[in-house]
Amino acid sequence: MAADEGTEHLGTDLEDQGWGATRAWVEKGLPEAERIEEVTQLRGGWTSEMRRLDVCGPGSRRSLVLRSFVKPFFVRHAEGLLTREAAVLRMLASTDVPAARLVAVDATAQYCDHPSLLMSLLPGTVRLDDARTDRRADLLARQLLRIHRLRVPEVERPRAYQAWTSPERVIPPEDTDQPELWQRAVDVIRREPPDYRACFLHRDFHPGNVLFTGDGDGLRISGVVDWVETSWGPADLDVAHCSTALALLHGVAAGMHFADRYVAAGGTLAEDRAAHLYWRLLDALALAPDAEKVAVPWRQVGRRDLTPALLARRLEGYLQALLTRYA
Repeated sequence: MAADEGTEHLGTDLEDQGWGATRAWVEKGLPEAERIEEVTQLRGGWTSEMRRLDVCGPGSRRSLVLRSFVKPFFVRHAEGLLTREAAVLRMLASTDVPAARLVAVDATAQYCDHPSLLMSLLPGTVRLDDARTDRRADLLARQLLRIHRLRVPEVERPRAYQAWTSPERVIPPEDTDQPELWQRAVDVIRREPPDYRACFLHRDFHPGNVLFTGDGDGLRISGVVDWVETSWGPADLDVAHCSTALALLHGVAAGMHFADRYVAAGGTLAEDRAAHLYWRLLDALALAPDAEKVAVPWRQVGRRDLTPALLARRLEGYLQALLTRYA
């Protein structure tokens, strides 16, 4: 995220709402001559609170990003999430994936007010507008393929993927006039998961977790963030997650075309249509009955047009399109 996009300046105060211990932990880890000069709240996150810390020293300035889990659910799971992200960032440091550099982590809040991870600031901005969506989607597909192609030694592989919903947890919208559509979709994920060839997954890859620089022909991906859900599993599942997000952000067609872009870039997905449909619906149905979970941070960074009603229509239309094409 860029320094001035979706931000709120907080001065140098990390003591508000109980951040004093976290500030002390950060500054203790800095070189002796460096100090926190400015703190800026970064918007657009849902699971954690993000802050940019501008650090100054003799003749130098740099910026770091502080991720802290404060919601009770994520605090309970913070040790696993932040430990995994720290390990992934260390691993990615020797690859060409544009990820942040790990600075420090306190996954159990032994020293901080909340479980926290400190990392470098990546250049670029989140681009969620409806302009040049095809160009960005092509870049997203190529970047996701590079992530999937990472060779990870067995001892360094992350956990196996976890499903984010189940047939029993799916709740169709109360006002839907297509209950049979939802039933068909739920019936698809009642089957056993299809066999798959496993690879390294980001697991939460979507436009809100990708930074861009440049414009026009110079548009480039400059960073991929939020590695707390990194997993080992089918490429179809990562493609499914990004496809769902694109359908909600830019319309059903954008979500439907992403898998084709991934294959055109050289990626391999399940040859069996029913297997691919399973992964696509397993992801999309995790948002039922609505998509407010993802829409809140998107609206914070400018997509105020994404009303609950619009998102509900797009999600339902996306389910219909998936069943029409793959069932």
